[in-house]
Amino acid sequence: MLDFRIDTFLAVCRFMNFTRAAETLHITQPAVSQHIHWLEEKYHCRLFTFQGKKMALTPAGETLLSAATTMKHDALYLEDRLQQIRQNTGRLVFGATLTIGEFVIPKHLARFLERYPDVSVRMVVANTQELLKELDAGEIDFALVEGYFAKSEYDSLVYAREPYIGVCGTSYPLPDAPLRMEDLLAERLIVREAGSGTREVLERYLEGRNCTLRDFRRLTEAGNLNAIKSLVEQNCGVTFLYEAAVADSLRDGTLRRIPLTDFHIVNDFTFIWRKNSAFAAHYHELFQALHEDSATSPSV
Repeated sequence: MLDFRIDTFLAVCRFMNFTRAAETLHITQPAVSQHIHWLEEKYHCRLFTFQGKKMALTPAGETLLSAATTMKHDALYLEDRLQQIRQNTGRLVFGATLTIGEFVIPKHLARFLERYPDVSVRMVVANTQELLKELDAGEIDFALVEGYFAKSEYDSLVYAREPYIGVCGTSYPLPDAPLRMEDLLAERLIVREAGSGTREVLERYLEGRNCTLRDFRRLTEAGNLNAIKSLVEQNCGVTFLYEAAVADSLRDGTLRRIPLTDFHIVNDFTFIWRKNSAFAAHYHELFQALHEDSATSPSV
């Protein structure tokens, strides 16, 4: 059972405000102060610093926050697992980013459900940052992400390695070859919303070349991959996506790869869970069970 004072600490970290933490927990502000003081006495360190009215975590506080977040997640996961045992049921709750959720995991999940037809499954599809928040809050057990995450906060396994490519419509008028990224800046760029892993890959590449998305003459944002593909197929602009998301369109000829000479990216799709979880072995089993080439049987 997680100590109730850890819940208080997590609430204070969430709001960086004792009053708002007290309101959320339905306790008094002096009680919040007492809980934090008790933790500081227990661990013999200061957890927060104050500059005027502004609060911040100390290095010790940051370490406790990381550990406490995993502890909270494990406590919620344990409660759910025990309920499944009592009810003799199985349940899988996880998150996936859009490319993985729409174009990669469905075939693997279908094989999983063939082997475990009685398991209840809920897959949350969202961008990487939203999934990290849900994972930290214990709302999902693990996540499959294409974006960047803090390796100090999450354990991980590489689920797949996927080429990241530029594409356009088959009759889109590209500049003459050979093409470099700078040659596309005059085109309309169609991209995912801010926070998506797909967009972040491109942003990081451009940053390394002293460019940003705003250096493209025209920019269009869309939160739906199929909408982006449809716009590009109709020659409205160019985009950059994982090859898995456009494989069918490349095969049927509605899209074509942009032959850039200075753009060669292969990124990891990653299976992640909270760092130092007590259930790490179980997450390894689930990774194997959801992997295309595996026949491992997890205890779901």
